[in-house]
Amino acid sequence: MDAVDAHHTNLLAGATPATRLPAQDLERARRFYSERLGLEPVEERPGGLKYRTGGVEFIVFESTGSAPGTFTQMAWKVDDIDAVVAELKARGVEFEDVEMPALYGGGRTVDGILEVEGNYPSTGARGERGAWFRDSEGNLLAIGAPVM
Repeated sequence: MDAVDAHHTNLLAGATPATRLPAQDLERARRFYSERLGLEPVEERPGGLKYRTGGVEFIVFESTGSAPGTFTQMAWKVDDIDAVVAELKARGVEFEDVEMPALYGGGRTVDGILEVEGNYPSTGARGERGAWFRDSEGNLLAIGAPVM
């Protein structure tokens, strides 16, 4: 591999990912993120709201398209999933009833939380607990906590 090939294979290795979530109604999305999740934009521009959590940014942008909502589009890793789910439920967030495919150990959500077998070796965790919900625009979002 020559120097040019080596350079091209590493272009994104040091880049910071930034999630983009579509919104058909940006003001409705702003209210959801504020009232339901307790998040306020750190910056805004016409057609877009920038949020920052855990030192990472995500953007909610006005779009004529809609979220497919068929897969997790963004997730937060938390320490105490029970407390986070309880707080979000108290704020009016409705959690999805999810059934995990057998490939991932199977199972179904109980009280909004699903026990998932296995985790990435680097986490040192034996599994993960997850919960899924949709924002006002149909984006499928999740929270997860490692099971040590």
